[in-house]
Amino acid sequence: MTQAEKEQDNGKEKEKDRDKEKEKEQQRGVKRPIAPAAIPDPAQEQIQSNFIIVIHPGSRTLRIGRATDNLPVTVPHVIARRHKQAGQARYEDAWLLRDGLNKAESSEQRQNGLKMVEQAIWSKKMSNGVRRTPVSAEQARAYNCQIRPAVLDSSSRVKWTNTSHQPNYLVGEEALYVNPTDCYNIHWPMVRGQLNVHSGSGGSLTAVLATLETIWSYIIQKHLEIPLKELKYYRCILLVPDIYNRQHVKELVNMLLHNMGFSAIIVHQESVCATFGSGLSSACVVDVGDQKTSICCVEDGVSHRNSRLCLAYGGSDVTRTFLWLLQRAGFPYRDCQLTNRLDCQLLQHLKETFCHLDQDISGLQDHEFQTRFPEAPALLYQIRLGDEKLQAPMGLFYPSTFGIVGQKMTSLQYRSQGDSEDPHDEHYLLATQSKGDQSSKSAAERKAVSRPGGGMDGEMGCQGRMGEMSDMPRGCGSGSGNAAAGGLLGEMELGPAQGECLMGSGEAEEPLSTHLSRKTAIISQFESKALGLDKAILHSIDCCASDETKRKMYSSILVVGGGLMFHGAQEFLLHRIINKMPPSFRRLVDNVEVITRPKDMDPRLISWKGGAVLACLDTTQEMWIHQREWQRFGVRMLRERAAFVW
Repeated sequence: MTQAEKEQDNGKEKEKDRDKEKEKEQQRGVKRPIAPAAIPDPAQEQIQSNFIIVIHPGSRTLRIGRATDNLPVTVPHVIARRHKQAGQARYEDAWLLRDGLNKAESSEQRQNGLKMVEQAIWSKKMSNGVRRTPVSAEQARAYNCQIRPAVLDSSSRVKWTNTSHQPNYLVGEEALYVNPTDCYNIHWPMVRGQLNVHSGSGGSLTAVLATLETIWSYIIQKHLEIPLKELKYYRCILLVPDIYNRQHVKELVNMLLHNMGFSAIIVHQESVCATFGSGLSSACVVDVGDQKTSICCVEDGVSHRNSRLCLAYGGSDVTRTFLWLLQRAGFPYRDCQLTNRLDCQLLQHLKETFCHLDQDISGLQDHEFQTRFPEAPALLYQIRLGDEKLQAPMGLFYPSTFGIVGQKMTSLQYRSQGDSEDPHDEHYLLATQSKGDQSSKSAAERKAVSRPGGGMDGEMGCQGRMGEMSDMPRGCGSGSGNAAAGGLLGEMELGPAQGECLMGSGEAEEPLSTHLSRKTAIISQFESKALGLDKAILHSIDCCASDETKRKMYSSILVVGGGLMFHGAQEFLLHRIINKMPPSFRRLVDNVEVITRPKDMDPRLISWKGGAVLACLDTTQEMWIHQREWQRFGVRMLRERAAFVW
């Protein structure tokens, strides 16, 4: 054997030794750094958009489809599960009802909210310069109480879902029309944009995830006609709320990659996808859904974390309030019950048909509607309505009208509490900073906090503390003077960071525990208040870092979702924003624009459409999380690949 051959054999043996050492490390669980995935050569792997499925899960509606589809499949996000045992107690998740409605203060709060709505309606003049003449509920009630329905047909031609073959579950419209006497539980797996985890039947995290997997798998097979065994050839884009629950997102990604078998996934936020779908580079995105309203400022495809707000009310609260106003006006369909899901459907339809935000429409007007229920005749009702049609949607601007007491009404994006699977998160980065950096930062904070005035002068101390690593709205912009004057207990236009600044003057030496408890009290007080939609928009924009960014947001307020699809909503919201925006910005902003139907698209589909656009962008290649990477690295891949700060 020659010397060259010996060296060649030695080299091969060394390579084998290295391979064996790698295998031993993997067996011992040694974690190696995540190496950036190599972007495949287009010639080798060309991702086809028709093999990408975009999923936008809403509280009441699921939108799902291929990225190449013009429109997604839209179905009610509900399932009916057959009882496992005979005689099992029946359970049904509430639709329009919610916690906090039956408190002692609810009725008084609702009446006070209605008085504010009536005052606001009277104070705004019509386009002809004349003030509206208020119409009392008693004027309509005298007529409506005399109304009796006319029989259109002895049969409504609407039938209950056939369950004679005893299917284990039913999804969408079929679930809505399950006879209440059948042995089925009704579950809505999402509530207010989050997983519907509760203490009742089917409310565990495992059960909710199983419900979502069943619904999504059924829709993919039936409507998209894709066998589940072929999902290994497909990729998925999942839209999540701007203020997301990290544990829930992690579990959803695991379900899609591990359980359902998608080959790769991208997770992105609804607000950013809304800008993609509308073709805007920057916008203040106002997403008014069925159960929650989220507001976020997006600039060049990046969601400003400090500007995120989630309000715990939406279109279903308007629907419930509309029923209350209808009943005050002598609603002729007197058997209407909020516990009946078919009545809830009827009320949603009446709200969408009758309600508006056009103050030029005034006086009493006659309308009619039909009821078609299974095993009942089709009936025609006459009804006379006045201001009720305008008062109900104005509840979005005066949320006390909803009568919700003792509930968390405003949510903020909090810092991650940490995950055992992701040790090198932001907590790790903060903890490993040098002592010198930490001491200099503390000194700078003490200096900022101890300024005269308690820390309310524009950008003062909050900028240093509320950088990218912070999760709470800054609210310390130059437009915060009005909020400062009002104080935290006033109109609640004050952000938690401003509250943090309020605690600083003269109290830098107080114990840490006292400081944290005061901070927690101020934040909880902020979250317990329900901001009106217009005030929440102003608050979100005011949390942007620079005046230039604020100008961009005022000139592009994008309204998406189905909760504000009322006639006159665009002009109404624009008027309120202009009247309430800080005076300093009225001179600086050239024009304030509210966009409700970009490109004449259905605002309910814009976020989904943005997800489809995202699938076609070249820049998304580095955002894909592949199944094998998720199996190896888990939630760390979200921090590495997500397009937003995880």
